[in-house]
Amino acid sequence: MKVTISHIKADIGSLPGHSTVFKPVVDEVEGYVKEHGSSLLKSYYISHVGDDIQITMIHTRGTDDEEVHRLAWEAFKAGTVVAKKYGLYGAGQDLLKDSFSGNVKGMGPGVAEMEINARPSEPFIVFMMDKTEPGAFNLPIFRMFGDPFNTPGLVIDPNMHEGFIFEIWDIIEGKKIKLATPENTYDILGLIGSKSRYVIKRVYTKKTHEKLPDENVAVISTDKLSLIAGEYVGKDDPAGVVRIQSGLPAAGEVLEAFAHPYLVSGWMRGSFNGPLMPVGMKDAKMTRFDGPPRVVALGFVYKDGALSGPVDMFDDPAFDGARRTAVEIADYLRRMGPFEPHRLPEDDMEYTSLPRVLERHKSKFEPIEDTPKGKKVKVATTDVD
Repeated sequence: MKVTISHIKADIGSLPGHSTVFKPVVDEVEGYVKEHGSSLLKSYYISHVGDDIQITMIHTRGTDDEEVHRLAWEAFKAGTVVAKKYGLYGAGQDLLKDSFSGNVKGMGPGVAEMEINARPSEPFIVFMMDKTEPGAFNLPIFRMFGDPFNTPGLVIDPNMHEGFIFEIWDIIEGKKIKLATPENTYDILGLIGSKSRYVIKRVYTKKTHEKLPDENVAVISTDKLSLIAGEYVGKDDPAGVVRIQSGLPAAGEVLEAFAHPYLVSGWMRGSFNGPLMPVGMKDAKMTRFDGPPRVVALGFVYKDGALSGPVDMFDDPAFDGARRTAVEIADYLRRMGPFEPHRLPEDDMEYTSLPRVLERHKSKFEPIEDTPKGKKVKVATTDVD
């Protein structure tokens, strides 16, 4: 029988600003899932990172199931009532609609789901990020499944040697493409390097793999709130589910992808680049400049309808060096204030509140005298050997 892993998350209120979740709200969400999900779910786990509450659910109803999505939606609505009672900041901010309409896609919460043929032992890791965008997963997911310097199993494990298939979404044009490693490696990198537009949605094994024939082995939430609402309404805060071991990257290989902090977009007001810091649950609160952006990793094993775990994978001194490096990067970037490249480029600020500020002065702009009105000046470039 096939099994579905559904991970759905939302920011429904935080304390005191965008820092962390509030326990009574988390308890209300968990209580709702426990009371109303017994007939739908085989198992579940409630967690959080920063100001986002996360629901990991195991069931047999397939992806995009209306009742499973409704359960999560109503749980978040119940939590929002508590958040409003206490006056929490941004209460219900990721619930962009008034009523449920089939599934939560396009309604604000982030969704990462996969339907799988569960192995006798089915280990997987749930990665949860705060204060960043869906494309923040591009680099680590590629390193896990496409970079032999990160994942030596690609070289020495015959079950991984043929590579993997990457499903990449163009979230601006609403299109997708599947490209395989190693043959399309450079094409994949050419796309996913533009992380604000091209995002890795799923990774599949190739049919040449005997143990996992053409199976979905990684999935990322790609819900970009600015594109849903038409303006900046909150951080996108993506989540991902990655299956591991037995023909797939080992636990240590997928975690290694986060061992060196890399720059992601988001941070303060969703408008700044910053280092992604791997942290344990105890450090999953946002403080400095509403950050810096963070990622938590929870390890599970599924068998016979039950989840074992989780293990707080980044709660380990082995990642202290990554955290120190992230702090150093944050120190460096913060000294730049509102200047690029700490602040995002103008195109990426389109859905923030900045355009409303600039609109006040739109009529004051005058043409430069030696430039024809409305004509852009082109600067010729040449290749230099």
